[in-house]
Amino acid sequence: MASARARAADVDGIPAGDMILVKLKRLPDGSYLTKLYPSPRARAADVDGIPARLITYRLGSKSSEEYRLPCSILDPRKAPAIQLANLYTKRWTIETVLAELKTRLRGARVVLRSRIPALTRQDFYGLLLAHFAVRALMHEAAIEQKIEAADLSFVHAVRTIARYLPLYVSFFPSEEETLPITLT
Repeated sequence: MASARARAADVDGIPAGDMILVKLKRLPDGSYLTKLYPSPRARAADVDGIPARLITYRLGSKSSEEYRLPCSILDPRKAPAIQLANLYTKRWTIETVLAELKTRLRGARVVLRSRIPALTRQDFYGLLLAHFAVRALMHEAAIEQKIEAADLSFVHAVRTIARYLPLYVSFFPSEEETLPITLT
């Protein structure tokens, strides 16, 4: 049973055709109770099943793809299906931003260069500022073109900025102008 629970914890936003989930009982909010099994054999024998609530939804009114969200909160009064579906899409927005910071802006195998916690924090804040700058430019471009900013590619924006940034550097700081850094 413990291994089934561990696998169920990994189940996240199941595509509609990937797992057989029998509707055991329909709930007032449109979700239904089901069971998650560790294998087809366990499902056939009805052993090691974990009770779960399944929420099915579509993104937007024109979408034909159905998403299925398993949930361990069985009572729809504690967490209505519509709220969980909305929170889940927001969660993926956050995951996307983290991926942009970790792999697309910084680089997949680049580590923060600082060895001191205060400077590591500074490196991270620099990444956040760079991310904000890229997103702000994407927002301005979307407004100018009268399109949604979400329709623009973050990777393309980073590559475009990297290509044109050298054209906007007006001067290079000289050694005399650098400020001494004192670590505390």
